[in-house]
Amino acid sequence: MSGKLRIFISSVQKEFATERRAVRDFIEGDALLRRFFDVFLFEALPASGRRPDDLYLGEVERNAVYLGLFGNAYGYEDAAGISPTEHEFDCATAEGKERLVFVKGSDDQARHPKMSTLIGKASNQLNRRRFGSIPELTALVYASLVEYLIDCGTVHDRPFDAAACPRATLDDISPEKLADFLELAQRRRGYALRPDTPMPKALAHLNLLDGERPSHAAILLFGKEPQRFLITSEVKCLHFHGAEVRKPIPSYQIYRGDVFALVDQAVDFVMSKINRAVGTRAEGPRAPETYELPRDAVGEAIVNAIAHRDYASNASVQVMLFSDRLEVWNPGHLPPTLTPALLRLPHASIPRNPLIADPLFLTRYIEKAGTGTLDMIALCREAGLTPPDFRQDGGQFVQTLWRPPAVAATEVTAQVAGEVTAPVTAPVTAPVRRILELLSVRGELGNAEILSAFELKSRRRMRETYLEPALRESLVEYTIPDKPTSRLQKYRLTEKGRAWLAGRKP
Repeated sequence: MSGKLRIFISSVQKEFATERRAVRDFIEGDALLRRFFDVFLFEALPASGRRPDDLYLGEVERNAVYLGLFGNAYGYEDAAGISPTEHEFDCATAEGKERLVFVKGSDDQARHPKMSTLIGKASNQLNRRRFGSIPELTALVYASLVEYLIDCGTVHDRPFDAAACPRATLDDISPEKLADFLELAQRRRGYALRPDTPMPKALAHLNLLDGERPSHAAILLFGKEPQRFLITSEVKCLHFHGAEVRKPIPSYQIYRGDVFALVDQAVDFVMSKINRAVGTRAEGPRAPETYELPRDAVGEAIVNAIAHRDYASNASVQVMLFSDRLEVWNPGHLPPTLTPALLRLPHASIPRNPLIADPLFLTRYIEKAGTGTLDMIALCREAGLTPPDFRQDGGQFVQTLWRPPAVAATEVTAQVAGEVTAPVTAPVTAPVRRILELLSVRGELGNAEILSAFELKSRRRMRETYLEPALRESLVEYTIPDKPTSRLQKYRLTEKGRAWLAGRKP
């Protein structure tokens, strides 16, 4: 512990017991922060005959950083009507400590009046920040502590995701992508900022600016052309009919774009290549679809790889579908405190790129902190599949989802017999093929129905990836052609679209 800066996390109230432990685990598990900080939690102290107020105020004096968590409750009040939380803040102020204050929630009406007063006092003295969830809190803590280390000269370079992207300016950020994100984050997680928030304010709120320049994370999340600055941030998707890497490769796609688009495109690639069963409409208007691999498990593996990869590496994320398994490779190592075996147990969330992971959480691409691998295991078990495997293979972390045994046998037999044939028409992307198949089953559909059917989160991506290519090739047409933007607009197959489907099916 010698030589490290100590952080005092305030409040012994039950309101923040989970958050305090999560912040401690995050700091202790992060490769950068754990080099410079130790964390003090009051509840970790052994029993003592000293008064609690003497103990926690003494600890405030001994620590370099005060980290305050303010919520709705004010807490126990002493004879003077002051809570331990306020005493801690006042002590840190009097001692000249670095103070970082994080306020939970945006509804101030639910707060105890004295807590509202304390928040006002803190706001008058320093820049306090709001959070709504543990991933938001850890991302804010990460950015604040990195900024503190830079300000005091302890480190001279920001971590990759927080550092300015060389040669990039705010002109390289897409206003449309940022507005789409804010709209979705507000709808999915109750995020505080509106879609019309000015770009600098929105990026600053997400800790995506280094001075006035966009960070690497900002470019990867909302850049117009991310691969112009970060060439290897692309995702390579390959499909093999056998159980090993062999040429020729039947299907090989390289996807480019922001991290949200990369996830969507890679998931679509996999889902378009695996078997799907379509049920009947006996139980409702929509025929149920069941894939051999759970879509959510595939998505979890891919988003994990894209969010947590080492972007300083010259390698790219690779998604490889074999006859017996799906493998997702991403450059980088697990954090020092995690092993492949521990990923099968409840564990802390320790993202390599927290400033990238937080927006993915806000849009529900990542659902819960530290549960991704556990969710994959549960989803595969519920589908009757072999549990996923996790392994570190040199400088690559590999996630493996196992396909049903019958599928592997069928693909190998087809390969040997020469029954696997290429499409008889011009190449059509996987998303376009999916929209054609969907319309062939369900007829005319509107935007909302297509979003729901494909479980997509972004209307813009649905338009750019699914609808516009199909419309350009005259495979799909508008039902109201003279009013393309009508709220009643729907889409249907053309004769060319029906012919393509008939020609490609055996």
